[in-house]
Amino acid sequence: MATWPSDVIEKIGATDDLHIAPFRADGETTGTLTWIWSVVLDGRLFVRAYNGPRGRWYRSAIAQRAGRITAAGNEHAVEFVPITEPELGDRIDAAYTRKYAGSPYLPPMVADGPKAATVEITPRDAH
Repeated sequence: MATWPSDVIEKIGATDDLHIAPFRADGETTGTLTWIWSVVLDGRLFVRAYNGPRGRWYRSAIAQRAGRITAAGNEHAVEFVPITEPELGDRIDAAYTRKYAGSPYLPPMVADGPKAATVEITPRDAH
């Protein structure tokens, strides 16, 4: 699994403009870019589906494992990795709470549904 260059992940973490587009079933065409909340934790990029595991982009991300994002003014080819470690989920909750404190959308994002639909986004290696 590739890691983000430190300058890139710092820029992504400092913004609130991440849009995600997993590949469709053909593995080549991406879906419509969807704006989502993101957090950076220990140099790693995480997102959650507001609608939990039934969310459309989440289902595509899990099925295809790849796609693209736009963030901090750049487009990136990426891979999607589901997160299953409970202790990491709690740390991601804390990162969401710090970044989005005061938002009425925060409580749902740290609830069980979205928490079960947490994905790490990594840069895609050139194949």
